[in-house]
Amino acid sequence: MTEVVGIDIGGSGIKGARVDVTSGRLITDRFRVKTPQPSLPEAVADVFAQVVDQAGLTPVVGCTFPAIVQHGIVRSAANVDHSWIGTDGAALFRKRIERPVVLLNDADAAGLAEMRFGAGREESGVVLLLTFGTGIGSALFIDGTLVPNTELGHLFMSDGAVAEDEAAARLREENELTWDEWIARVQVYLDHIDRLFSPDLVIFG
Repeated sequence: MTEVVGIDIGGSGIKGARVDVTSGRLITDRFRVKTPQPSLPEAVADVFAQVVDQAGLTPVVGCTFPAIVQHGIVRSAANVDHSWIGTDGAALFRKRIERPVVLLNDADAAGLAEMRFGAGREESGVVLLLTFGTGIGSALFIDGTLVPNTELGHLFMSDGAVAEDEAAARLREENELTWDEWIARVQVYLDHIDRLFSPDLVIFG
């Protein structure tokens, strides 16, 4: 199997496309639908099925989710409805499309892609991927092995603030920050990360 449908569920949008897993490249254009509000599990599953149908069914569907995901079960809900907590998301989606569904944390998925196809390829030691968007996502690798669900955007800073409430990319527009002002906030966060993990390589997404 070289093709799968890849779905990314976010707080504002649900995106999907067919992906060549041997190259990591999209085969079709990305299709996007707004995330339903409130983002209840059944409502999100409806849109998930719609996006999969648009992309075209494959034997397996891979789906990323903005939360801690353990064995297909959602364990947190920072940017989706709290009713997701404890939901077996993989089973819910699998039932909707009658196909196997692999569900994992969105930043972990981005990190796995970078380690296989991108800037982390053939890198050893401690590698950290950070994604800056609505929040801050993280994927931590030790000699190529993923430490899942690190959620380092929720770290408390030395002043007691939550990291992603200080340095997420959305704050640049919300607070009308200049690029220099936002980067200064990111640098404070990176200094904190460096003290805690001493990464050999940091990848930005």
